[in-house]
Amino acid sequence: MRHLLTLVRHEIRLLLISPTVYIASVIFLILMGFIYWAILREMTLAPQDISANAQFFGLFWLPVFFLVPLLTMRSIAAEKSRSTLESLFSTPVPKFSIILSKYLSAYLLYITLWALTLYFPIITQSLFPETISNNNLVDPAGMLGGIIFIALSGLLFIAIGIFASSLTRSQLVAAMLCFTLLLIACIGSQQLEYATFNYLSPGSFLYGLIEYINIYSHLEDFSLGIIDTRPFVFYFSSAYLFLSLAVNNIESKL
Repeated sequence: MRHLLTLVRHEIRLLLISPTVYIASVIFLILMGFIYWAILREMTLAPQDISANAQFFGLFWLPVFFLVPLLTMRSIAAEKSRSTLESLFSTPVPKFSIILSKYLSAYLLYITLWALTLYFPIITQSLFPETISNNNLVDPAGMLGGIIFIALSGLLFIAIGIFASSLTRSQLVAAMLCFTLLLIACIGSQQLEYATFNYLSPGSFLYGLIEYINIYSHLEDFSLGIIDTRPFVFYFSSAYLFLSLAVNNIESKL
């Protein structure tokens, strides 16, 4: 544990001195701020059946597609390009701990950036108190559920980025691979459910499996304040799987 904490602090320092991280952070906050403003503007023009929180978190995929690749593309690919990965893996520190430290540092930064978006309702309340009085604007259960979903889904997304970075020496290729895998994870499962909706019985095993891996169905439940344990199992186990694949892939090439 002591080695892991030391490695995590080291990886966080590396992220904090990376210009790419600051560029990604600024773009993320500007983009999400604009999205939140656009949602509020639409709510002032016409009544909305969906709360602002549900609409805001429903667009989680938009920043994920560029933020996660930028946060993870250099994690292992840069080590490979500098030929320092072999010496790093030759230390007495467990190999999984090395990969886990890179994963945790990127995940903590990812969660921190999303946590900063919680100031948007606070800023709105201070500037437009009459607007925030609308119960459809701030739904505590929906906000809590959205935060939990972001934290859980981030476990999988960052693990996918680490795995993609372990496949290549090029940071650009790692970012492209990560983007493709994220696209499959987010959009593929949803489209698969749509494609099989008329052909599978709702009570069948395959229908339940497709629904189980559909990230959008998880978001829908959490945004309604429905906390289910199955997504917890899915995201933790999937993240562990991708991290294990990253370690095995690196070991096979050393």
